[in-house]
Amino acid sequence: MKNFKFKIHDNNYQVDIKSHEGNIINLEVNGTSYSVTMKEDIKKSKTPTLVRSARRPAEPLKVNPASTKTKIVAPIPGVVMSIDVKVGDTLNIGDRMLVLEAMKMENNIVCEKAGTISAINISVGQQVLQDEVMIELE
Repeated sequence: MKNFKFKIHDNNYQVDIKSHEGNIINLEVNGTSYSVTMKEDIKKSKTPTLVRSARRPAEPLKVNPASTKTKIVAPIPGVVMSIDVKVGDTLNIGDRMLVLEAMKMENNIVCEKAGTISAINISVGQQVLQDEVMIELE
C-alpha cells in the first residue's frame, strides 16, 4: 500500500503498510510483520452527518361538528400575507380567510366549518409557527 522511511536516533527503518481496515493496520518494519491496533477509530469523513428526528407528519385539522368554537391553526410555519376577514364576518365552508406564505408559496387558508369570526389572533406580516391559533370561529 504505502512505504515510509524513518530515521530515529540514527537508526533507519523501512515501514511498509500492507493493509488497513478500521483501526487495525498490518505493516512490515525492516522485514518483520506486525499487526497494530490503534487506540481510537479513524474518522471516516470530515463532513458531519445530519440526522433528522423521527417526527410524524402533521395531521389535517379535524373540525368537531358538535363544538361551538373552532380554532383555525397554521398548518405550517409561515408569514401572513393577507387577512380576508374581520371579526363578526359570517363565513361558509370553503370561503378564503387568509393567505399564508410558506416556503415561497402562497397558501390559501379556507373555512372548514360555517360560522362567525369571533377572534383574529394574527396581523399581516406576522410570522406564525405550525399549530399556532390564527382565527377563532363560533
